[in-house]
Amino acid sequence: MNITQENVDELNAVLRVKVAAEDYLPKVESALKEHQKKASIPGFRPGKVPTGMIKKMYGRSILVEAINKLLNDSLYNYINENKIEVLGNPLPKADSGIHIDWDNQKDFEFLYEMGLAPKFNVDLSAKDKFTYKTVKIDEDLINKYISDISKRYGKVENVEVSGEGDLLNGDFVELDANGEILPGGIFKTSPIFLDRIKDEATKKALTGLRKEDKVILEAQKLSDNPVDIASMLGIEKEAAEKLTSKIQFTVKNISRLAGSEINQELFDKIYGEGTVTSTEEFKVKIKDELSHMFVNDSERKFYNDVVEYLMNKINFDLPTGFLKRWIVAVNEKPVTPEQVETEFDEYSKGLKWSLIENKIIKDNGIQVANEEIIDYTKQMILEQFGKYDPTPMPEEELNKTAQRVLSNKEEAKKIYEKLYGEKVMTLFKTKFTLENQELTYDDFFKKA
Repeated sequence: MNITQENVDELNAVLRVKVAAEDYLPKVESALKEHQKKASIPGFRPGKVPTGMIKKMYGRSILVEAINKLLNDSLYNYINENKIEVLGNPLPKADSGIHIDWDNQKDFEFLYEMGLAPKFNVDLSAKDKFTYKTVKIDEDLINKYISDISKRYGKVENVEVSGEGDLLNGDFVELDANGEILPGGIFKTSPIFLDRIKDEATKKALTGLRKEDKVILEAQKLSDNPVDIASMLGIEKEAAEKLTSKIQFTVKNISRLAGSEINQELFDKIYGEGTVTSTEEFKVKIKDELSHMFVNDSERKFYNDVVEYLMNKINFDLPTGFLKRWIVAVNEKPVTPEQVETEFDEYSKGLKWSLIENKIIKDNGIQVANEEIIDYTKQMILEQFGKYDPTPMPEEELNKTAQRVLSNKEEAKKIYEKLYGEKVMTLFKTKFTLENQELTYDDFFKKA
C-alpha cells in the first residue's frame, strides 16, 4: 500500500491511497474460508460448499469490507505516524473522477480530502491585564441573605388582604369581547405568585385583594413566558402565545410566607446545636458562606473575559468548506447543507476556542495524571454522599464507587475536562496581570 499527501493549500490536503492485490488478498481469502465453514446451503454438507460458490455469493461484499477496513486503519496510522494535525476525519473525495470496478479490478486507487489544523501561536503575557471582579459582601447583602434564610425556615399562613410576595390561589375564567364569561372558554383554578409578575400594572391590580374579589387581567401580562401562561391557564403553549382574551381572576385564598425569628432556635436548625450562639456570629458565618458562594461566578466571569480576549487577539482561518462537508457526512441525523450554513458560525467559534485551549495545554505542558482523576472523583463522591449521611464512607467502598463512576465514559470525560480547565485557569492567573475589583451584588451580575 502506498499513501501520498498532496497539499492543496495550508488548510486542505488530498491523500492518494494506492492499494495493491497483495495488501488485501490474505484477508479476503481468510474471510472466504470462514464463510465456507459456516455456510449452510441445500445440497451441500456444512463446511463443504465449493469455494467458487462462496466467492460468487459473498466475494464482492467481503472484498469491499476488507478494503474499507484496510483503508481506515492505514489512514489512521499514516496520520499518527506523520503527526498530521487534522480537523475531523478524512473524507472520500467526491469529485475524484475515479471509477471502481469491484468485480474485475485487482489494484485500486482512492482519494481522500483532509482538513488541516491551522498554525498559530498563543502568547500569554503579563502585559495582558484583566480585572478580576468579585462580589462585595456588604451589610446589605448579608441582611438580604438572612431575610431569605428566615423565609426558608418560616411558615405559610393565610392572610386577609394580598400584598407583596403573596401567593394567590383562585379561578381563571376567559371573557368574550363584551366582558361576559365565554361559554366553553378557559376555566382553571391555579396559583399566582405576585413576585413572579413583571408587569407593574398587573401586580398592582392583584395587590390589596380579599377572598372572592374579582379582577380583570390581560392574559399576556400574566408572564413574559408563554409556557408559564399555558400552565397557569391549563392550555397548550401555542394557544397561550396567540391568546388575546381578557381573563377574570376570582381570589379563593391568600397565603403568605412568614419569616422565622432570628434566634438561637434558627441558628441550631441551620448549623447544629451550639455552633452559633449570637447574631454577630451568625452574620460572620453568613459572610463566609457568601464569600465562597460567589467564587465560581468570579472565576466564570474572568474565564469568559480571557476567552473573549484571546478569540479576538488570535486570528487564523479554518478549512471551512471541508468542515461543512464533514459535518453533513458524519452527523447521525440527516443534516442539510442549509442547516450547516445556519449553525456553522457558532460551531466554528467553539472549534476555534478548542484549538486555542489545546495549544495552550500543549505549549505549557499541562497534564492530568490518573491519580488526580481518581482523587477528584473520590472527593466528589464524599461531598455528594456527605449531604445525606455524615458517616464516613469506608475506603474500599469509596474506591469501588469511584471506579464505577469513571467506567462511565461521559462522566470520566467531564471530570477529565474539569481538571484540565482548572489547570488552565491557574495558568491564566499566573501569566496575566490581574487587578481585583469589588462590586456590589447588583453591579457584579449586571456586568457578568
